[in-house]
Amino acid sequence: MSHTLRQRTLAAAIAAVFALPMLAHAQDATPPVDKKNVKQLEAVEVLGSRIRGAELATQTPTTVITAQQLAQTGLTSLGDILQQLTTSGSALNTKFNSAGNFGFPPDGSGVGSGSATLSLRNLGAKRTLILVDGLRWVNESSASGVSAAVDLNTIPVSIIERIEILPDGASALYGSDAIGGVVNIITKRSQDGAAVSYYVGGYDALSGGMTSTGTASLGGKFKRGEFFIDFEHVKQNAISSGAWSQSGGACVPGTGLANCSSATPTGRFIFVDPQNVTQDVTLNGAFPNGAVYPTDFHDFSTADRFNFAPYNLLLTPSKRDSVFASTRYQLTDNITWYLRGLYVQRHSTNQAAPEPIFLGPGAGTGGLADTVGVDVSNPYNPFGYSLVPQTATGGNLILIGRRPIEGGPRIFSQTVNTWEFATGLTGSFSWNDHDYYWDVNFSHGSNSATQTVQGTYNIAHIQRALGPLSQCTGNCVPLNLFGGPGTITPAMLAYIGYIEHDSSANDIDLYSANLNGALFTLPAGEVKFATGVESRRYSGYYQPDAVVVAGESNGVPSLPTSGAYNVNEYYLEANAPLLADKPFIEALNIDLASRYSNYSTFGGTTNSQAGLRWQVDKQLTLRGTWGQGFRAPAIGELYGSPARFDATLQDPCSAPIANAATAANCAALGVPASYSQPNPQISVTTGGNKLLQPEKARTLTWGGIYSPDWAVDTGWAQRLDITADYYRITVRNAIQALDAQTQLDDCVASGNAASSFCQGIQRNSTGNIDGFNNTLRNIGRIDTSGADLTVKWTLPEFSFGRLTNTFGATYINTFSEQTSPGVYGPRKPGVETNDSGIPRWRAVNDLMWSRGTWSADWRMRYMSGLTEDCAGATGFAICNGPGNTHYLGAVTYHDVRASWRVPLALNLVINAGINNLFAKDPPVCLSCSLNGYDASNYDLPGRFTYIQANLRF
Repeated sequence: MSHTLRQRTLAAAIAAVFALPMLAHAQDATPPVDKKNVKQLEAVEVLGSRIRGAELATQTPTTVITAQQLAQTGLTSLGDILQQLTTSGSALNTKFNSAGNFGFPPDGSGVGSGSATLSLRNLGAKRTLILVDGLRWVNESSASGVSAAVDLNTIPVSIIERIEILPDGASALYGSDAIGGVVNIITKRSQDGAAVSYYVGGYDALSGGMTSTGTASLGGKFKRGEFFIDFEHVKQNAISSGAWSQSGGACVPGTGLANCSSATPTGRFIFVDPQNVTQDVTLNGAFPNGAVYPTDFHDFSTADRFNFAPYNLLLTPSKRDSVFASTRYQLTDNITWYLRGLYVQRHSTNQAAPEPIFLGPGAGTGGLADTVGVDVSNPYNPFGYSLVPQTATGGNLILIGRRPIEGGPRIFSQTVNTWEFATGLTGSFSWNDHDYYWDVNFSHGSNSATQTVQGTYNIAHIQRALGPLSQCTGNCVPLNLFGGPGTITPAMLAYIGYIEHDSSANDIDLYSANLNGALFTLPAGEVKFATGVESRRYSGYYQPDAVVVAGESNGVPSLPTSGAYNVNEYYLEANAPLLADKPFIEALNIDLASRYSNYSTFGGTTNSQAGLRWQVDKQLTLRGTWGQGFRAPAIGELYGSPARFDATLQDPCSAPIANAATAANCAALGVPASYSQPNPQISVTTGGNKLLQPEKARTLTWGGIYSPDWAVDTGWAQRLDITADYYRITVRNAIQALDAQTQLDDCVASGNAASSFCQGIQRNSTGNIDGFNNTLRNIGRIDTSGADLTVKWTLPEFSFGRLTNTFGATYINTFSEQTSPGVYGPRKPGVETNDSGIPRWRAVNDLMWSRGTWSADWRMRYMSGLTEDCAGATGFAICNGPGNTHYLGAVTYHDVRASWRVPLALNLVINAGINNLFAKDPPVCLSCSLNGYDASNYDLPGRFTYIQANLRF
């Protein structure tokens, strides 16, 4: 669908919203609406079942978040809100600054800069299905890949009526991706009149980070329908990593410059001199008139390393503008037409330190840079001889590392456009004394992105500018890497630099039809069913800059990706009452469902589930569900082209090696005893795999709801509800890459280059890893189990007001990733690794008070502690745990909020609050790639204070 066509479609939707009320009033002869039929059309379908019915609300462990509860969080991003769920795991958000400077993750999804995703049950965002009004939402793209996950920032908070969350597998009902759970976001259909809102908030201990939101909406009901229109603007300012000592003071907290980069403004030069002595030197400072070797050089040491940390961002800036329009019109007493359209535009930015230039085999890029040297005729070469990249047959250059701070930091700027259009019919009819409900739907979603990268370089131009002077003609300007900071001139930068332009897109087209109702009546009640068909087409592409495609970029290389596939599905669900009104059996129901999916990529699959609901009496309900699930490989996973990811890894063969057995194994692998890992990042090759098969899952949940009569209308409680559920999920043929650090450790431990662990890992003659294949595969299985507990206590109304307390907690008993028989990945409960942690306990307690025009909320968020490998901090005082580990202590955040309905003729409400009231800092993370803390689990340091005004008229 073209950009112009999308604009016309959205304009038509808005026009229809305004036109329908006038059309309805013009039809004076229209008979009055039958209220009985209207009530039938409003029957609720609960997430976790396709069958409508109030008794099914307790069939599955579904959580509902209302628009009021969304507002009480004081957050403006849907992703940030949902990531505070106790059932949520580590996921992408705008506190992550990792743009293209680290490269591309192995699943072909791209970096997702500026996005926010949701990972239920810690199974990853691609195993969490996102629906909007019951229909699948388009996956995100941030101009760096073709993602398999939804960017929740494409859904404005201001249009949401409520959110239903099912942290359980449901592929038999909803198809692929519903392994960790399903989220259904219900949008607003109407509103009484107009409303405007303005919000502003900021951090008290950090410079920057101010967030502001403005919304304007209009809604209403007319004779045969309703409409709602909403405009939202959200702006979030940046916070520099240099604003906080933990994020900007060191590349890894507590280690000084030890883990920082060897690409410095004064350069690092490792070569073998004519006397066959290996030199590792750097400049003494800046020499604009030319350096003299060896007088102006000294041996390189840790003190010379470059601290790139303060150049990064602690919070990435973004701006989102959206317009949403929705209308429903009752064509007849039993048929309603609906139309919905949304457009969201996001501008976001990431920043990284000035791009390093690494040359020679020690660069380990596996590309052109590894073969670039410096000719003797280069006018700035101080050595008097050529530096020729070392190979097995000769050469003297091992590594050049130069940080051109003259070019400024790398700036990654994204513009992301999201379009969504949906229309369809809903209706009901009666037959044979039973009611039936049906709907037919079409939706189109598109997410397209462009990214510009400033501060990156053309390695082919660098090669020419360092090569023989006789070949540096035309616009070529000889490059000076040997003068120190300030000596790379604007003319040199203009020749070696370029502005990178990348783009990507994801599209989905969906057609569906559903029918549900009652089949017949048994002694215990009606046997109900739901059935339907759905057809979807997915397409997507990623197009990197032509310089990148040609392999001439000094940055991270990648190639174009494109692909498409179709899926047709059919499902059937039945719910039968087995017994009712018996001793200890108020109601006993069984629910059976099955779904057949046929994919153009791999064929067909059938997934089924069975559920049992036993209402013992009016106080106690027990429930359980067993189900099969699956996830089809996405476009990026199937067709993702080879790309590079610069992973933060610790090479066990890097000198000095304390363990004699490890030293012997490294020697057996051909690693020289003098080898020292030059940088904390090692380049690995990522990419898709067309031979991937779908993931298969088995899920089991059982639990119950207890609402005791003895807590109803007492002196201490109006009502008490206790919900507890156990879950167990097994995923087989899981699609992911092996954990690179684990694979490297196992390779070295084997001491055998022919072992399965060493396959894909290649070292050059210097010992540097210059080839590391980390492409996708069906690795094995993932197992996780745990329990959820919710206690909602509503107190009676007192003279000082009404109190309600809601407590929710999730305990993770097991989590393991088996990559091959007997070999497990590092992720497990209570462990922090790869910028994500799995706290064994998460809990949230909400205490709410209201009285008259005032209300207040006190929220406590708890996460248990985590243990991590010290990685690059091993041997430093901060690495104070047993076995070279470090402990991230438990954290409790306190959020408070107050609301006042101003006693004026206008309907004005003022809200104010403070998140992280006691300014709790996130615990230090030694293994995290940036900023010294885990941005997926913890808040930014300091208090966040906000105020909001809402006006309705």
